Amino acid sequence: MIVLFTDFGLTGPYVGEMKAVLQQRAPDVPVIDLMHDAPRFDPRASAYLIAALAGSFPAGSVFVCVVDPGVGGERAPVIVETDGRQFIGPDNGLLAILSRRAATPRDHRITWRGEHLSASFHGRDLFSPVAAMLTTGEHFASEEILPSAIDRPDWPDELAEVIYFDSFGNAMTGIRAITLPADAVLEAGGKTFPRARTFSDVAPGDAFWYENSNGLAEIAINCGRADGLGLVRGVPITISGT
Repeated sequence: MIVLFTDFGLTGPYVGEMKAVLQQRAPDVPVIDLMHDAPRFDPRASAYLIAALAGSFPAGSVFVCVVDPGVGGERAPVIVETDGRQFIGPDNGLLAILSRRAATPRDHRITWRGEHLSASFHGRDLFSPVAAMLTTGEHFASEEILPSAIDRPDWPDELAEVIYFDSFGNAMTGIRAITLPADAVLEAGGKTFPRARTFSDVAPGDAFWYENSNGLAEIAINCGRADGLGLVRGVPITISGT
């Protein structure tokens, strides 16, 4: 399958234009909309989010990842292969955490260019055609690069900040819950959040954090909205506990 991860939103023509390319070039391959509200203009936050979400998909999946405020600039188009999945996107850090966490990553710089490459829509004109060619076995030009070439060494292994709010108002962080102490308390925006296993373990209206279904530490309110607490994307997280 081909999986789409973008910050485009669902208004406007952009997602539809990408799907049109994929339908023409790989008509027998299903296309899955993972999300189109990735942290807008923020490859750093999006890098930790896609790294957490990718594990839900089987080996052989091809991801088109586009959070690309530098489109048309000097950044290169790249492919990261990890655990049998392939990720296509800009070399702006978006795929860096995926590559870093892989046991044996294989990274490539895409040198192929189609007949028409707009300055501002590489999701349609470059990344989508390459995804189609990967799934159909069509050859395209690329060169292998060292994983260190796309890494962002100044980015932490765990991003201790809020990176995304879902439609329920729950605040996902860039921290994998498995890295936290069992009794960890999170602090954000001047408020503290003890750990709970799930929503029904706390009273309605109580705020807490838990390990979400994708393994991230997430701040929530039972039958409420954590975004109503004054939390915003990018707010730092402080961790206490043994």
